[in-house]
Amino acid sequence: MDFLANSSKQKHFVLVHGAGHGAWCWYKLKPLLESTGQRVTAIDLSASGINTKSLDEIHTLHDYAEPLMEFMAAVPPDQKVILVGHSFGGYCLALAMEHFPEKISIAVFVAAFMPDTIHDASYVGNQDLELAKLLVRPTHTLNQHFPKANKFSADKYGSVQRAYIICSQDRTFLTSFQHWLVENIGATEVREIKEADHMAMLSKPQELCKYLLDIANKVHLS
Repeated sequence: MDFLANSSKQKHFVLVHGAGHGAWCWYKLKPLLESTGQRVTAIDLSASGINTKSLDEIHTLHDYAEPLMEFMAAVPPDQKVILVGHSFGGYCLALAMEHFPEKISIAVFVAAFMPDTIHDASYVGNQDLELAKLLVRPTHTLNQHFPKANKFSADKYGSVQRAYIICSQDRTFLTSFQHWLVENIGATEVREIKEADHMAMLSKPQELCKYLLDIANKVHLS
């Protein structure tokens, strides 16, 4: 595992799961990152994992992302984290980027929704609308909120560096959709994990760890 050794300064990775999952889904990746001396926090979003909130209590994206938002609010002003979001968790990353841009070194989207600063938060392109509806079904109460959601701003959300990791064998987010997301708003760094399915943290954890460290080492970390 030589690729894990090139990390001289400790980073703090904050892992954000997708819809229907929990912090548990990072159980292979978390120890790999920690073995290189990194600090790692895996978040359980509302009504996910061991979080005790019920789905009936979630009416907005803010409600769903509340544990992440509370965590970010507690990050000291002189520290920055690296956000890593999977699938629907990309929307939660975007929300944190909008509210705490000064606390984020880079946000890494792993086969995840990555909204732009032009369209409403729910915009994914007409050809992918049905896919989006399917993916948010486990958190169905958010569907009513999304059409009314404000756009993410260029001066806050858009000011945070973004990276995207494409999963080449993803049958949930087709590679064409992932490339479209990158082209739609752009990313500082783009990587592709060969033979990774949608759950890259389970199918290709070492490769994902390698790319996360590579991306982290290439951005300016204060």
